[in-house]
Amino acid sequence: MHTPKNTFQAGRVALIAAGHAIHDTYIAFLPTLLPVLIQTLSISRASAGLFSVFTQLPSLLQPFIGYVADRVSLRWIVILSPLVTCTLMSLVGVAPTYLLIALLLLGVGVSSASLHATGPVLAGKLSGETLGRGMSFWMVGGEVGRTLGPLVIAAVISSGGLANTPWLILGGAAISALLYVGLQNVHDHLPNPAQTLPWRAALRTMAPVLVPLTIIITFRAMLDSALTTYLPVFLTDEGAKLQWAGISLALMEAAGVVGALLSGSISDRIGRRVIFWFSIAAAPVFTVGFLLTAGALQIVMLLGMGFALLCITPAIMALVQESFPENRALANGLYMAASFVIRSGAIYLVGLGGDWVGLRTTLYLCAAVSLLALPFIPRLPQDRIRQA
Repeated sequence: MHTPKNTFQAGRVALIAAGHAIHDTYIAFLPTLLPVLIQTLSISRASAGLFSVFTQLPSLLQPFIGYVADRVSLRWIVILSPLVTCTLMSLVGVAPTYLLIALLLLGVGVSSASLHATGPVLAGKLSGETLGRGMSFWMVGGEVGRTLGPLVIAAVISSGGLANTPWLILGGAAISALLYVGLQNVHDHLPNPAQTLPWRAALRTMAPVLVPLTIIITFRAMLDSALTTYLPVFLTDEGAKLQWAGISLALMEAAGVVGALLSGSISDRIGRRVIFWFSIAAAPVFTVGFLLTAGALQIVMLLGMGFALLCITPAIMALVQESFPENRALANGLYMAASFVIRSGAIYLVGLGGDWVGLRTTLYLCAAVSLLALPFIPRLPQDRIRQA
């Protein structure tokens, strides 16, 4: 049965989001595995910390992956990446040497970079005119995976130790099989090679959009990193129990998932820029409110903070793709790689700020810096509002 190109194909988009969820569930095994690997391999914490670097470093390849993906079938990358990632992550726990684990995690990183460069693009192509809605589905899938990962691997290790982890390969095989069946009749609508720009020309065309967007991401990254990475540290420094610090982060992330789920569809109707204005203006306000309040009101501020902070991502991803329809994967890959580099630097700077002046003062500074992104919103492309 032929599905009109402009129709939102809910089943297929949801299936891709489910693949993203399973994929990121396995990626999220690593933090829980680290203490066990430190003990079994007798390695230092610094050496164990490099494992995360091995999975993240291939993110820098995403522009290249995206450039290639604009010329090949996205479907096969989306189908096979969960299987590759899940297989390699399931073997990390039983790998006997540091070098072998490092190689497995580098493979995981390449597979993950491939999925994250192409998965949103295929989901976008199946979303028709409601591209923001498709990006909401995609992002929520990832958030669900990052939530489930530590729970799944902890349960497996508790029930039978690391020896049982290879059985988890079956989960990757199952989701890839479902993706193969569900996407079997999907046509990627590959652009004519004459319409797909060479990479130098594509970069020149993308600059008017990606330059202001990168500036916006840079100013936001400090607050984003401060809250998503250092919130538990801040709360424990302030005297909160570790359990409450963990619950607070979970509440903020849950509010962010709601924001991401709603904002994509809303941006389809009222425009991407409106979401940008709201997120960038509201997140610092809620952050300052969180720092100045206590009790129930502080929880309200925490929820508002998470909602405002994360609701912008589907709008960003939709804006990137709709601005460059013939080079979607390259544009998405550039955005993802830039986000990785900027976020990595921001996490380090926030940590330095916490050491020098304390996390409370650093959070105030991050809130102020994020507002500097506001003047660059008008430099983004005009909204393409879908008529109801």
